[in-house]
This record gives sequence, structure tokens and C-alpha cells, in this order.
Amino acid sequence: MSEKINRPHVLMMSEITADGKLTLKKGASSKILMKYMAPETEILLHQTRAVYDAIMVGANTIRIDNSYLTVRLIPGKSPLRVIPCSMADIPLDANVLGKDAPTAIAVCENAPPDRVAAIKNRGAHIIVAGKNHVELPLLMKILKEKFNVNKLMIEGGPTLNWHMLHHKLVDEIRLIHLPFIVGGSDTPSLVGGMHINSEDEMIRLNLKKYYMCGSNLVSEFDVLYREG
Repeated sequence: MSEKINRPHVLMMSEITADGKLTLKKGASSKILMKYMAPETEILLHQTRAVYDAIMVGANTIRIDNSYLTVRLIPGKSPLRVIPCSMADIPLDANVLGKDAPTAIAVCENAPPDRVAAIKNRGAHIIVAGKNHVELPLLMKILKEKFNVNKLMIEGGPTLNWHMLHHKLVDEIRLIHLPFIVGGSDTPSLVGGMHINSEDEMIRLNLKKYYMCGSNLVSEFDVLYREG
């Protein structure tokens, strides 16, 4: 498990196809594939949201999916919605800016003040975490100290997933396997980011649990980071 200096415990949860893809093609909403999840797996997703203090996705996921990120299907409190959006350019009509759950938008110091003010006017908290871009380790520290977030789940796209793993901020991964192959050399996969140069840079996982949830296989891993 990665070193945890005053940050939340982080679970990455995602649905993926048999070939590791998140969507049908680049720019397509992940909701297209999510509708093929078994009803039991949809309930698992919402049960997970209900026991976490906060849920985080990237701004691009909001632009494409326009998710609500609330607890539905079961009784339970919706977690704090956290969206890193360095330049505060999240659409003002985004569903996460609604009043059905609290929302925090993380921006950088150089975000245009008028955009920041417009988000505030929608009722969202503003977190300033970094000068030129949102610094995820700093954001995690702020969420822990100022928002009492002890457990955070991310349902991010490949960019957010990569940066969270790159900064050694993910403790667990839970994958919902969809029995499809979609292909596509530029179709988004679970983790994007830069190519690695050697096997020493691979992020190792420890499979701790796997089970059927309805018709979907679910696998759970601990993330193992190299020291140093």
C-alpha cells in the first residue's frame, strides 16, 4: 500500500470490456457500455458510492457523460462530488452542479476569476490546489483536512486514473468486467498517460478477491507501489 500522509484511502472503480476499454470509441460516453451491466452490478456501484465520503471524476468525463454521481437505486447518502478542473471551465449546466448532492470543484490559482465566480454562484465549493494546474497530492490533503474525506472513490477516465496512480494515490482497484470486445487503437482504456520505458515502471497489483455479481465478473486488487 502506498504511503498515506494525511490523505484519504482511495478506491478506483470502473467497468471495462474484455479488452480493457472504457467506451465504444474516443469521445463516446461510458454510459453506453454501463447500460449493459447486470442490475446486481449497478446496485453494487451505488452501494459503494453510499459508503464513501467523496467521489471524484475528471472534468472531461463530466463534459462527455454529464454524470450525476449520486446514490440511486438504494437508500443512502450521496457522497461529496469532487471534480478537478484546473481552469474552472466545467459547463455551468453540468448535472454535478445541481443541488442533489454537495460538489467541490478543484481549480488552480490561475483559473479565470469570472469562471470561478460563476461556479460558486451555482453553489459549489471551490478548492484551490496548485498554481498552474490542479496538484492531486495537494487536493487529497485538502479533502482530508478540510472536508473530512477519509474514503474517496474515483470513477475516472484514463487521464485521471493515470495521474492518480502516477502520484501513488490509489490503494485499491475494483473492476466490473463486461463480456464485450470493442477494439480501436485510440479507444480509451482504463489507464492512459505516458508510455513506460521498462518493466520496472509497471504498477503491480495483488488480486485479493473475485466474484460474480449477477452476470458480471468483479475483480478486486490492492495496488503495490515500489519504494522510492
